[in-house]
Amino acid sequence: MNYRMLIYVMGRILRAEGLLMIFPFIISLIYGEKSGFAFAVVIISLLLISTIISTNPPEKSFMRPKDGFAAVGIAWLLLSFFGCLPFYISGQIPSFIDAFFETVSGFTTTGSSILTEVESLDRGMTFWRCFTNWTGGMGILVFVLAILPQSDMKSTRMMHIMRAESPGPTVGKLVPKLKQTATIMYAIYIVLTTIEFILLLIGGMPFFDSLCHSLANAGTGGFSIKNAGIAAYGSPYIEIVITVFMILFSVNFNVFYLIITGNILRAIKSEELWAFLGIIAFSIATITINVSSMYESIGDAIRDSAFSVATVMSTTGFATADFDKWPTFSQVILVILMFVGGCAGSTCGGLKISRIILLIKNGLREIKYIFQPNSVYSIRFEGKPVEKDTVRSVTNYFFIYIALFTIFLVAISAIESVDIITAFTSVAATFNNIGPGLSIVGPTGNFSSFSPLSKFIFSLAMLTGRLELFPIITLFAPSTWKKV
Repeated sequence: MNYRMLIYVMGRILRAEGLLMIFPFIISLIYGEKSGFAFAVVIISLLLISTIISTNPPEKSFMRPKDGFAAVGIAWLLLSFFGCLPFYISGQIPSFIDAFFETVSGFTTTGSSILTEVESLDRGMTFWRCFTNWTGGMGILVFVLAILPQSDMKSTRMMHIMRAESPGPTVGKLVPKLKQTATIMYAIYIVLTTIEFILLLIGGMPFFDSLCHSLANAGTGGFSIKNAGIAAYGSPYIEIVITVFMILFSVNFNVFYLIITGNILRAIKSEELWAFLGIIAFSIATITINVSSMYESIGDAIRDSAFSVATVMSTTGFATADFDKWPTFSQVILVILMFVGGCAGSTCGGLKISRIILLIKNGLREIKYIFQPNSVYSIRFEGKPVEKDTVRSVTNYFFIYIALFTIFLVAISAIESVDIITAFTSVAATFNNIGPGLSIVGPTGNFSSFSPLSKFIFSLAMLTGRLELFPIITLFAPSTWKKV
C-alpha cells in the first residue's frame, strides 16, 4: 500500500464532500434553519482536513489494483462518517448509528430508512438526504475524477479507482481519456435529472419536492420527502414520470452515449437492454394479472404493478402501493427482481443483467459439454466473444455474492428475533441496495426497530453491495496493508 498516495486521494475526496455540502448549507440559510450551523461545522472541518493532508501530491504516485479497491472502500466509509455528522450534530437524528445508517443508505442509493417521520426534518437536511442519493448514484469517486485537474489524473491509477466503484462485470472508457469519460457520464446524468425535474414541475409537484425527488430518483436511491412516499401526491402523471425515469436510470449509460453520438442502431441492438426490458415487461404483465382483483380498474393495477416492478428492479425504493399485502406470487416475483437489479454501468444495485446473462450462457455451455465433450463452445455477449477471464470473474463474483449474503443473513437472524421473511428481505433490500423489503421492512415500514449492531451490519451490507463486494473485502485482507 502506498500510504502517502492513499492519504492524498482521501484528502481530495473529503474536499469534494465539503464542497457538496455547501448546497444544503445554503438551503438551510434560505429557510433560516438552525441546522445550517451543523453543516458549517462539518464543511469547515472537511476543508481543513483536506488542505492539511492533500496540499502536496506525493512523489511516488503509483497505485496497484488492490490499492485502488482499498481506496474506494476507505473513501466510502469516510464519506459516510462525515456525511452523517450534520444529522447528528443538529439533533435531527439524535442517534449516531441511526445517522450513519441513514447516510450510508443515501450514498449507496439503497433508500432504507430509520426515520418514522420524514417530514419533520429541516429543509436543508431533507435536501442533503436526497442529495446523497444523487451523488452516490453515479459514484462519488467518478464525480471526483470529473472535477480533478488534468494534472492530477494518472490514467492507470484512476482506472483502478473507477473499476472498483463502477457497477458491472467490466469497466471501460467511453473515450480514450478517462477524465472525459467521467465528464460525459456526469453530463448525461445531469441532463436526465434536469428533464425529470422539469416534467415533475409540469405535473404540479412543488419546486422543492420536484428537486428532491429528481435527485433521489436519478441515483435510484428512493428517499422521499413525504411520509407516504410518492403516493402522497395522488397523481397518476407523477407516478408515470417517475416510473419511466426509474427505468431510464437503470439502463447502461453507454446506451445513452451511443444514441448521442449517432450510433442509434448499435444502441437499440444491445442484448443487455432487451433482456432488461423483457424482464420488466414480463414482470409487470404477470403481477398485473395476479393483483387485478384487488383494484377497481385494470389501469390502476397496471400503474401500481409497473411502478413496483420498476422501483424494485431499478433498486430505487419508491413506493405507491403496499406490495406487502399482495398475493404471494407477486411478492416472489418482486423478491427475485431484488437480486436481478438493473444494467451494468447504471446507477442500480443487484447482480446486474449482464452478469445474469453471462451466468446463464456459461451454464448452458457446460450442459453442452456434457453431451459433446470434444466440441468447442464460445460465449458471446453484445455480439462479441467474451474472454475466459471475464466469465471466470463473473462466476467467482456470484459465489462470493451468495456467500456474503448468507453471512449477513445468518448474522441478522442470530441478533434479531424477527420472522424469516423480515430477516431475508431486510438483508436482500440492503445488500442489493433496494430499500424496502417485506413484513417489518415493507413499503410502509422501516428499519428503526432493529438493534444498533444490526444497523451497523446492514450499513456494511449496503456498502459491500454498492461497491461490488471487493473494495470492502480488500479492507480485511492483511496483504493490502503491507507497505510497498
